[in-house]
Amino acid sequence: MKLHQLRYLTAVVQNGLNITTAAGKLHTSQPGVSKQLKLLEDELGFPLFERDGRNLVSVTPAGQQVVDKAIKILEEVQNIRRLSSDLKDDRSGSLAIATTHTQARYVLPLIVQRFRTTYPDVDLHLHQGTSEQIAELAKNDRADFAIATGAQEMFPGLVLLPCYRWRRQIVVPRNHPLAQERLVSLKTLAKHPIVTYTFSFSGRSSLPAAFESAGLKLNVALTASDADVIKTYVRLGLGVGIVAGMAVDPIEDSDLVVLDAAHLFTSHITWIGFRRGRLLRGYMYEFMKGFAPHLTRRLVDLAIRAKTPAELEALFQDVSLPEVPLTATSKSR
Repeated sequence: MKLHQLRYLTAVVQNGLNITTAAGKLHTSQPGVSKQLKLLEDELGFPLFERDGRNLVSVTPAGQQVVDKAIKILEEVQNIRRLSSDLKDDRSGSLAIATTHTQARYVLPLIVQRFRTTYPDVDLHLHQGTSEQIAELAKNDRADFAIATGAQEMFPGLVLLPCYRWRRQIVVPRNHPLAQERLVSLKTLAKHPIVTYTFSFSGRSSLPAAFESAGLKLNVALTASDADVIKTYVRLGLGVGIVAGMAVDPIEDSDLVVLDAAHLFTSHITWIGFRRGRLLRGYMYEFMKGFAPHLTRRLVDLAIRAKTPAELEALFQDVSLPEVPLTATSKSR
């Protein structure tokens, strides 16, 4: 059994059992991958895949156990490489971050700028997507950090650290009937079409849940994962926008009226997460502290050692999270 065989195996599984695609990602040939998988099966003495002719149909139960262990083995190999790199030079390497558009557009720019100034030899890779897409990137080990809000159940293999709280805000054009309202009620809001973020496909989204709890129907005109897209369609008159507070810029969005929604919807917590068992390099600790100053190296290490969600929660019970990220790029801050 060889490491490259385990690498081929996990790559094939992570690419939907498409050997050709996996071979392309591995920069090798399709026949070479097929040959190594067959050699691995011969050595193990049982099939890793169900086949239909030459096509792979599914992973066998025994094969899935091998895949799960192979992922852990390859992660430890990567940890050894990280340790070696850290001991040689902690100021160079790479950092892949999977996050939402709102975080990437409104929260991370200044943090990334400062990080790059301190660590110019660290290659940064920013992947944007929905919670489902971020979870997939994290699951396939294509991101060192995942940054998102809620949906913790989608990230079972990650250590999730709370960073800051944020609230939704309502945005409307200046000529909209709600523009003169001082305190909008949920009942009044339900009378208008809503333009907001794409709802999660797994789990109950908190926005429609708020309307359902009040016995009201949410009239959705349009959803999008991009806050800028939402505001564009609000300007076109498609409906009332509901966005994250940090996605509203007092200068760029001065043509819109911003209404407080703190009394209507609960606050949300944005977290940063990484795979349990991953060796964190020095600059990774520094990035987390730059994103959330309370995430000191000591607190992060204690969180890694926490064995239960209750232990992890206890570590942060005395930490006062800011209502908005202190390092957000809004021109008003």
